[in-house]
Amino acid sequence: MFKIMKRLAGSVREFRKMSVLTMIFIVGEVIIECFIPFIVANLTNDIKNGCGMDVILRSGIQLVILAVLSLTCGGVAGFTAAKASAGFARNLRHDLFYRVQTYSFTNIDKFSSSSLVTRMTTDVANVQMAYMMLIRIAIRAPLMFVFAIFMAYYMAGALATMFVVVVPVLITGLILVARKAMPAFRSVFRKYDRLNESVEENVMAMRVVKGFAREQYEKDKFGAASEDIRKDFTKAERIVALTGPLMQFCLYFNMAFVLIFGSRLVITQHYIDVGQLSAMLTYGFQILMSLMMISMIYVMLTMSAESARRIDEVLQEESAIKAPEAPVTELTDGSVSFRNVHFKYSANAENDTLSGIDLEIPSGSTVGILGVTGAGKTSLVQLIPRLYDVSEGTVSVGGRDVREYDLDTLRNGVAMVLQKNLLFSGTIKENLRWGDPAATDEEIAEACRLAQAEDFILSFPEGYDTHIDQGGTNVSGGQRQRLCIARALLKKPKILILDDSTSAVDTRTDALIRQGFRKYIPETTKIIIAQRITSVMDADMIVILDHGRIQAAGDHETLMRVSAAYRETYYQQNKASGQEGAEENA
Repeated sequence: MFKIMKRLAGSVREFRKMSVLTMIFIVGEVIIECFIPFIVANLTNDIKNGCGMDVILRSGIQLVILAVLSLTCGGVAGFTAAKASAGFARNLRHDLFYRVQTYSFTNIDKFSSSSLVTRMTTDVANVQMAYMMLIRIAIRAPLMFVFAIFMAYYMAGALATMFVVVVPVLITGLILVARKAMPAFRSVFRKYDRLNESVEENVMAMRVVKGFAREQYEKDKFGAASEDIRKDFTKAERIVALTGPLMQFCLYFNMAFVLIFGSRLVITQHYIDVGQLSAMLTYGFQILMSLMMISMIYVMLTMSAESARRIDEVLQEESAIKAPEAPVTELTDGSVSFRNVHFKYSANAENDTLSGIDLEIPSGSTVGILGVTGAGKTSLVQLIPRLYDVSEGTVSVGGRDVREYDLDTLRNGVAMVLQKNLLFSGTIKENLRWGDPAATDEEIAEACRLAQAEDFILSFPEGYDTHIDQGGTNVSGGQRQRLCIARALLKKPKILILDDSTSAVDTRTDALIRQGFRKYIPETTKIIIAQRITSVMDADMIVILDHGRIQAAGDHETLMRVSAAYRETYYQQNKASGQEGAEENA
């Protein structure tokens, strides 16, 4: 755990000064607070002995000055601690987010998206609170305990030995309480992941939920996850609540002991005076309160230890895709070669997702990929920009193994329009400039014409400045697909991959998009995954995948002769061609 805390402390960075200042002011506050009862005790004795107003006034001024200094130290420490802990949390979130950006899809598959969100929010908040307690209370409580014990012995001698009895009782009780509560606290964070996953799925799939009238099911699922967390927190908090009665018992036992035996020493033996007796009560309270604060620290640190471990897991996770030491920084052309490629998503998987793939794609050609759901079409194209690495064999682009390229160089040369077309909140123009931040208005308009998106964009009152909601929920599926194609075209890629990305447009628009590709980007290699044969029948080569293997490859005429499956699919889709006109031109 110490190693984890040391690694996380690296995120403090520019806020180290604030952290150190917090500790310095806390030390000053503790010293002053422990010195105030000493002055009060002496003043009490002076009043008892009949001192004049000058002595009372002098002591009063001293107490006022000390109180102001204590308040100042405490206030400054609170300000610097808040700034240091908030800055630490900001840096930690920054480090987590930037670390996730380096992940390959393999790493992202290891952590669910809901778990990553929990780690960047709830877990960081817990660690932030623990850090604030470390630089404030974790400094204050032990110092207060030591100084108060020292002053108690200085003021009352052997009477302070009473703390030898009370302190172990309190410490033992607090340790037992913390040990019982911690397992429940630890289990809560894993359940937070499931709760966030439930929320995320519900929001993203809201149309499906409402379409199947499954709102009540989703409510019940969320309610069960929320109730599970409530039970664990209730159990933990119920145990932690025992520290209150335990603290009160030790506090009042201490006061009763001091009053009974201290009064006896004052009245009968004159061992101590009234001032020392009052100071003993104050120091006893300070000692027990410091132990209470230490118990709070113990509980908070134990609870946040699980959060720290989960954060450290993300920070220590190494990307499964490594950049070479001397990477290739230029992509010469868009030729693609698969040589005896085998791939599976997990090293523990029993079967390969792709097996024995051998395929040569010349630069500038158009290749169609067909296959049933689960045939491995998306897995195949994701190997080209190294979203995943092959398990065996090699994938080459521009005559070089993709593992030899600088990742930015490779991925800037490949544009992918995925099955799930995502747009971000902002204007249409801002979304399109994801493809090229420096794109001119003319270049944006040309890309939209190629993607058959210009007409519907100009139909909006604000045109290219039309605001897009998060996820593109205020445009249709077909419009979203065409905007994503235009965005990809603005990258001016050597390789353009369309992963079933014209499924929501009608056949006429689909044909116009392909016609624009042939005319305006002839040198770009185009790889089109489709369900409709009409989308790829004019391609230079069509590849049919089945269970991760290439079943057949060739142009349309060749496959009509040699592939019964291709021929059967073609005739079936042609029989349904009369219904294609009913497809929505969104």
